Amino acid sequence: MSAPRTVVTRFAPSPSGHLHVGGARSALFCWAYARQKGGRFLLRIEDTDQKRSSDSASIGFLADLKWLGIDWDEGPSFEGCGGGPNGPYFQSERLDLYNEQLDRLIQSGNAYFAFETAEELDAKRKLAKGEGRAYRYDRAALSLSREEVQSKLAAGVSGVIRFKCPGQDVTIVDEILGSATIPAGEIDDFVIRKADGFPTYHFAVVVDDEFMQVTHVLRAQEHFTNTAKHMLLQDALGYRRPIYGHMPIICNPDGSKMSKRDKDKLLRTAVKSANLTHPPENTVDPATFQSWMQDKNKQLDLADAQKVAEALRVVLPEINVDDFRRSGYLPEVICNFLALNGWSPGHDIEKFDNAFLIERLQLDRIQKTAAKFDRVKLLSFNADAISAMDREVYITRARAHGECYHAQFLERLAAGAFEKLAAASHERTKTLNEMFVTNDWAVADDESITVDAKTADKVLQRGAPTGLTHLIALVPLLNGVAEANWNPQHLESIIKRYADGAAEGQMGKVAQPLRVALTGGTVSPPIFDTLTVLSKSSVMTRVRRCIHAFTSPA
Repeated sequence: MSAPRTVVTRFAPSPSGHLHVGGARSALFCWAYARQKGGRFLLRIEDTDQKRSSDSASIGFLADLKWLGIDWDEGPSFEGCGGGPNGPYFQSERLDLYNEQLDRLIQSGNAYFAFETAEELDAKRKLAKGEGRAYRYDRAALSLSREEVQSKLAAGVSGVIRFKCPGQDVTIVDEILGSATIPAGEIDDFVIRKADGFPTYHFAVVVDDEFMQVTHVLRAQEHFTNTAKHMLLQDALGYRRPIYGHMPIICNPDGSKMSKRDKDKLLRTAVKSANLTHPPENTVDPATFQSWMQDKNKQLDLADAQKVAEALRVVLPEINVDDFRRSGYLPEVICNFLALNGWSPGHDIEKFDNAFLIERLQLDRIQKTAAKFDRVKLLSFNADAISAMDREVYITRARAHGECYHAQFLERLAAGAFEKLAAASHERTKTLNEMFVTNDWAVADDESITVDAKTADKVLQRGAPTGLTHLIALVPLLNGVAEANWNPQHLESIIKRYADGAAEGQMGKVAQPLRVALTGGTVSPPIFDTLTVLSKSSVMTRVRRCIHAFTSPA
């Protein structure tokens, strides 16, 4: 009796951008299953579609996986991962192998050359539609003699290679969805090598899974019908069939597909609402912007879209892993939440780490229906995880996030202010990003802080005594605090003593006018922390400027 095969799973993205959350979930499950079974997890870059592939996109995928904590035993070399005996791991570098296997199919009569033009095929499709029937390739190319084929090839006539389907039922046994049979005739003679000389996805994936010894293919349900084609190819080539499991797609709460186009739709709506005919200053090249505006099928590059969105103060929806990373979500929370999108360990357990997932993942507990991505729940998970962190851990991780995405913010903070701001923000923040985007006042020039008329009326000019009166009274008290005593505890004792006497102990009546003077708004960390994030000189400057702005001349 032969020894059982080592479990080998794979994740095989096309390098057309950063990692979509649906792809991340597939990678996570493949990785966890291989780890559970003591097997190998490999990463393969399927870049045979030259129009959609780019080297920079491949790097994005690799960085996304590493950030999530998903390492690979075989694949492209990146930050300590990769290598292996079955490379290269970019399909564009494996053409010799594909051509060798294509030649096997042609020699055995299981594949053939076809030379129809795109126009000819389109005419046949239109005819089939007009006659009310499904289009199937008519095998016209099989009427060509061997000599005619060789003559066309020698003359450089553009052609493809098609697989000659045997015309039999194909039963797919799926570990998640169960068994399904695709009737004979549903699959026509599909293309396995394109006119540009590159194999199609269907052919390359089958060859690679065999030569890379893949035993389990876990992927999204959108590939389910492709599996029948792959099984026919495996039989024709004499390959072993891997075990298949097709996972539910991840969609928006309204049932629509989570797509990069969600960002584009929102951005177009914002541009239209702003009546823009030219791009915001210092964002996108005008010609690029105009071309995008005139063609609804075009999308701006992610970096350009982000610049326009920031200029319009629009928050684009997170779709890719990198979006969530930029927004300050924790990788361990993303993995936890993605695992719950289509799978459950049972017993009402919702919060767990990757070690738990590795131990408990079972294919028969993966659901068959689409999973809905609940952003509100994800944000709640993230807030809970941040709240549970030790203070020093939070400060360290927030600083690392700032160094990646808010370097200018960190540079403008006064010495020692970051730790104070982070500590003050910890208990009320939901993402690592929130501290940076809600505390502009901490890095603004003192002269740039302004208070709008509505806020001034509500906070500074109503009541008796008014908020402005309290501010004026606080000036000598704050000014008299020595630099050595500029800390939350000492400032609280001074301001509380004042509030007890001048505001009947109602700290809010004193703290809120002070907050408005310091930040220009009504929301900030606790007032005594806010005071010490700023230097004493900045506090005095801002308070005096506010008093001057709303004090009527005598």
